[in-house]
Amino acid sequence: MLRSTAVLVALSLVACGAAPAAKTEPTKTAPTKTEPTKTDAAAKPAPLAAAGPILDHSVETLEGSKQSLADYRGKAVLLVNVASECGYTPQYAQLQELYGRYKDRGLVVLGFPSNDFGGQEPGDAAQIKEFVTSKYAVDFPMMAKVHAKGPEIAPLYKTLSEDTPDGIKGEVKWNFTKFLVDPSGKVIARFESAVEPMGPELTAAVEKALPTKTP
Repeated sequence: MLRSTAVLVALSLVACGAAPAAKTEPTKTAPTKTEPTKTDAAAKPAPLAAAGPILDHSVETLEGSKQSLADYRGKAVLLVNVASECGYTPQYAQLQELYGRYKDRGLVVLGFPSNDFGGQEPGDAAQIKEFVTSKYAVDFPMMAKVHAKGPEIAPLYKTLSEDTPDGIKGEVKWNFTKFLVDPSGKVIARFESAVEPMGPELTAAVEKALPTKTP
């Protein structure tokens, strides 16, 4: 009986070892390609518009400090050659009103006194400042006196007169000529002396030129 039991155990061991477990090969999976999402491209900021020539200039303020016009990139700018003894001098009041209405939306008005037209701006910097502040409560930036035409023309006014599109370029004819500059520094419109700052033609152009708000 003991021999029979031993035989059975031996046969069982042989049977268990006769069928080794099959090797399991790892399952191969095809690599998945990650496609770039459209939102990745959309997230890239748009390139800034090329700067116009006006932003290359620096000017002197009425107080004698330097002012780079590049500091006004991103704003609409109205440049005006002004005078204290001109028939159009009362436009100072409307220029100040225009500035007050739109400055919080990105408009800057820059006044450039000039004595080139009828000798109607004879005063020095202190006299000009006293006049515009006491009579018209001007608080938009005022620059130092410049030549807006002629052989000693200021570099800025040379650019305004010559390096601007057809319909804008040309020598400044009189006091209170207005040049409108867009937020990238390009001159986009010119208004002659008789065009009032608060008139519909000019205010509509300013509205269009104001920087757009980004979300």
